[in-house]
Amino acid sequence: MADGGPRTNYRWWICALLFAATTINYVDRQAIAILKPTLSHALHWTEGDYAGIVFWFQCAYAAGYLFAGRLMDVIGLRRGYALSVLLWSAAAVGTAFVTSVSGFCWVRAALGLAEGGNFPAAIKTVSEWFPKKERALATGIFNAGAPIGAIVTPLAVPYLTLHFGWPTAFIVTGALGLLWLVWWFVGYGHPSSHLRCNAAELAVIESDPADPPTPVSWLGLLKYRAVWAYVLGTGLTSPIWWFYLFWVPGFLFDNYHLDLKNLGAPVVLVYLISDVGSIGGGWLSSMLLRHGLSLNASRKIALGACALLVFPVVGAAYTQNLWMAALVIGLAAAGHQGWSANLFTLASDTMPRRVVSSVVGMGGVVGAVGGMGFAKLVPIVLDRTHSYLLLFAMAPAAYVLGWLAIHLLVRQIKPELE
Repeated sequence: MADGGPRTNYRWWICALLFAATTINYVDRQAIAILKPTLSHALHWTEGDYAGIVFWFQCAYAAGYLFAGRLMDVIGLRRGYALSVLLWSAAAVGTAFVTSVSGFCWVRAALGLAEGGNFPAAIKTVSEWFPKKERALATGIFNAGAPIGAIVTPLAVPYLTLHFGWPTAFIVTGALGLLWLVWWFVGYGHPSSHLRCNAAELAVIESDPADPPTPVSWLGLLKYRAVWAYVLGTGLTSPIWWFYLFWVPGFLFDNYHLDLKNLGAPVVLVYLISDVGSIGGGWLSSMLLRHGLSLNASRKIALGACALLVFPVVGAAYTQNLWMAALVIGLAAAGHQGWSANLFTLASDTMPRRVVSSVVGMGGVVGAVGGMGFAKLVPIVLDRTHSYLLLFAMAPAAYVLGWLAIHLLVRQIKPELE
C-alpha cells in the first residue's frame, strides 16, 4: 500500500478493469445473435435449432454462475476471475471450428459455463474496493460494459464476417479476453496491500463497519430474506434481458427486412440507450443517498424508476417504424440495466463481502434457468402467433413482480448479519 500524498483513486481503475471484462463477456456471447441470419442460411438452421443452442448456453451459464460464485469466495478473485476469462475466451475462439448444431451446442455450453464467473467476480470486487455509498455507481459503470459489448458486436462482427468470413469473427472477438488477462494480472490486487492505493483511499474503502466474523455456509445463506429477494428479483427479470440479447437482432431483421450491413445501426441505438440506463440507475441511487435518503429508500426508488422505463416496450410489436421500435426497446433495456445495477448492489448491501459472490451466483443460476425456459417459449410463441407482442408484454409484468418481491421480503435494506 502506498503511503502519504493526496488520496489516490485507484479503485476507479479497478472499476475500469471490470467494465472491460464485462464488455468482452458480452461481445463473445452476442456474436452468435448477430450472426444468426448468416449462420441460419449457411448451416440451414431452423428457429428451433437456434433456440436449442441458446438453451444449452444458458443451461451451462446457470451452472457456471452458481459454482463460480462459490469459487470466487474460496480461491480468491485474482485466480478465479482470470480462470473464468481464460476459459470463456478459449470457448469463444472454438466456436469458429464447429459447423453442426450439436457442435455449436457443445461449444456455446462451454462458453456459458465459463462466462458464469464474470458477474459474481465483478460484484465481489466492487464490495472489496468500494464503500456502500459508491457501490451502486461503480456497479452501474462496470455493468455498462454489457450494452457497450452489445454495441461493439454489431459493428465489428458484420465487418469481420463480410471481409473474412464468420469463423474469423469468432476468433478475433474471442481473443480479446487474452489481452484483458495481461491487464488483470498487472493491475489487480487487494486494496489493503496494493501499491497504488494509499492510506487515505483505503480509509474511504474501509469506511463501512467491518464484516461480522461468523462464518456462513452456502446453504445457510438460504435462511436470509435478502438472499431470497435478490434471487427472485434476478430470476424474474433476467429472462427478459436474455430475450433482448438473443432475439432483438432477429426481431429487427425479420420485421424490418434488414440485412447484415444494415442491422448494426438500430442494434447500436438500443444498447447506447441501455448504457445510459446502466450508469444512470447507479447514479440515481447514489445521488439519493448523498441527499440524505436512507439506503432502503434510495435503492427501492431507483429500482422502481428503472422498472417504469420498461412499460413502453409493448409498443415495439405495433410500430411500423424501425427507429421507434429501437427507441422503445432501448428504453426497456436501459431500465433493465439500471435495475441490475441496483439489484447487484442489494447483495453487497445486505451480505458480508466474503459471501457476496455466492449470493450473486444463486441469483444468477435462477435467472439463467428462467432464461432457458424463455428460450424454449420464444419459438413456440412465434410459430403460433407470428408476433412478438406477447413476448414484449411479459417484460413490464416481470419488473413489477420483482419490485414487489424485493419490497415485501426486505422491508429495510440493511446488513442481515450483524
